[in-house]
Amino acid sequence: MNRANLSPGLDDYAAKLFARLHEVSFDGVGITRASYGPGEDAAHDVIAAAAAAEDLHVERDGARNLIITLPGREPDAPFIACGSHLDSVPQGGNFDGAAGVVAGLTAVVHMLRTGSVPPRSVKVMALRGEESAWFGKSWIGARAMLGRLTLADLALRRHATGQTLRECMTAAGADMPRIERAEPLLAAQRFAAYLELHIEQGPVMVERGLPVTVVTGIFGILRHMRIICRGKADHAGAVPRSMRRDAVIAAAELVTRLDQRWREIVEGGDELRVTFGVFGTQPDKHSLARVPGEVEFSLDARGLPMEVVTEFYAYLLREARAVERERGVRFEFDALLESPPAPMNERWMAHLDRICDKSRIPHERMPSGAGHDAAVFVHAGIPTAMLFVRNDNGSHNPGEAMHMDDFMAGTAVLAAALADPVL
Repeated sequence: MNRANLSPGLDDYAAKLFARLHEVSFDGVGITRASYGPGEDAAHDVIAAAAAAEDLHVERDGARNLIITLPGREPDAPFIACGSHLDSVPQGGNFDGAAGVVAGLTAVVHMLRTGSVPPRSVKVMALRGEESAWFGKSWIGARAMLGRLTLADLALRRHATGQTLRECMTAAGADMPRIERAEPLLAAQRFAAYLELHIEQGPVMVERGLPVTVVTGIFGILRHMRIICRGKADHAGAVPRSMRRDAVIAAAELVTRLDQRWREIVEGGDELRVTFGVFGTQPDKHSLARVPGEVEFSLDARGLPMEVVTEFYAYLLREARAVERERGVRFEFDALLESPPAPMNERWMAHLDRICDKSRIPHERMPSGAGHDAAVFVHAGIPTAMLFVRNDNGSHNPGEAMHMDDFMAGTAVLAAALADPVL
C-alpha cells in the first residue's frame, strides 16, 4: 500500500498518541470518555499537548471544541477543517472518533516536517459530545459550533448522573450565553470544506478487503423510541387461541412483516437498515402463565436516499393497521424522530478517488449507516467529505481493531487532500 508521501516515523507518532489516549481512558474493560466528562477532557488534553509540542496554535472555542491551526499561504481565506470526536460510548473502543483527530494532527505534523505550507489554513478539530449515549443527543459540539444547539437540547440529562447538558457544559467552561442564543461560534462561511476520517463501524470493508473507502453520504433516520402494542391480558390456560388479543404475537407479526419488506428492499438494490433495539413486556407484569396484554418496542430505520426510509415507514403504518384489525390490538406511537440524510460533496468525493488511484490504494465508495459530526457540516451547507478506514470487530465495543497500515493509508489520502484541496 503506497504511503510514500508521508514522512518517516509518523507511524510511531500516531501509535503513541493512540496509546496515550488509551492510557487516560481505559476503564478496565474498554474505553470510556464521557461527553463533557473527565474522560473526554483528558483525551482533549492529550491532543492539545501533542499539538503544542509541535508549536501549533491551540485554542478551544465557546463549546470547548479543540481547534488546532496550521496557517496556510492565504491565512485570511476560508480554511479547510478536518477532524472528528474524542468522546466514546461506555466501554467502547479506542479508535471510534479518535482516529479522525489523530489522522488530522498527523497530516499536519507531516506538513511541518516537510516544510509544506498548504494553500489554505488547516484546522484540526476535536469536537465535543458526538456520541448520543450520554445525553440522548449526538453531535453536540459541532451543533454548538454552528449555532444549532437548542434550549431543549441543553435541558437533556446525562443518563448516569441526572446532570443537564447545560450544567455539564458550564462546568467545562463553555460560553453558555452565546450557545443559548444559538449564536454560531464559528461562521459557516469561514469553512472552505470539512473532511473527516473515521473507522468503519461495521464489517463491509473487512469482507471486501478494502483498506480505505470514500463515503457517499450518511443515512437519513426515522425513529420511534417507544411503540406500544396494547392487547388484552388473559389466563394462559383458560383462553383459546381464537379469543386471544396477545400483544407479543401481534407485535412479533408486525416485526416479521417489516423484516420481509426490508429484505425485498435490499434485494432490489436499495440501502436500508432496520433495528428493533428495545422489545419487551412490562417488567412488573411478566408471568409465565399470563397472556401479555402489552408489549413495548423501538424502531430505528435508516437508509439513503431518504425516500427509501419514508416509503418503508409508510409500509409500517399500513401493516400496523392491518395487524390491529386481524388481532384485535392497538399500536400507539410516540413522537417520530427524524434525522435527514447528509450526502457528501461530489467534487470532493471525486478528488479523494483520484488521490487513492494515484497512490494505488484499493478503495470503493460506500454509504455510512452510522451518524457522524460530518452531517452537521453538510446540513450547514459546508462542502463535506469522509474517508472510512477498515476496522475489525465492529465498533462501540472494546474489540475495535484498526490496523495501523490502513490508518496510515487513510492519513496519506487526507494529507494529500489538505495539501491540494478542492477550491
